[in-house]
Amino acid sequence: MTNNVDFQKPFEAVKTLMTIQADAISKSVAQQQKTGEALTSFFQAEAEKAKELKSPEDVIQFNVDANKALFELLKAQGEAFTAIATDAREAAMSEVTNLSK
Repeated sequence: MTNNVDFQKPFEAVKTLMTIQADAISKSVAQQQKTGEALTSFFQAEAEKAKELKSPEDVIQFNVDANKALFELLKAQGEAFTAIATDAREAAMSEVTNLSK
């Protein structure tokens, strides 16, 4: 008794999953570049602002403000990476779900 095994559906699923993975990697690399550029710009701008500080109070306020701004920048960047990962996970789970049907 011979059974014909259909490898087409699993093969297509693997191709789709590899495409999802490649897309996520591409988006991640692009986001890393964008993140690096944003951090560079942030630190350059903060260095320029620091040149204008005149008193210890100015230094303290600058430090507090710069740290808040840096935290918000890093938070936004983390959210962007999380969105990439979430999109990839959802696409992969959808493909795996379709494979099991």
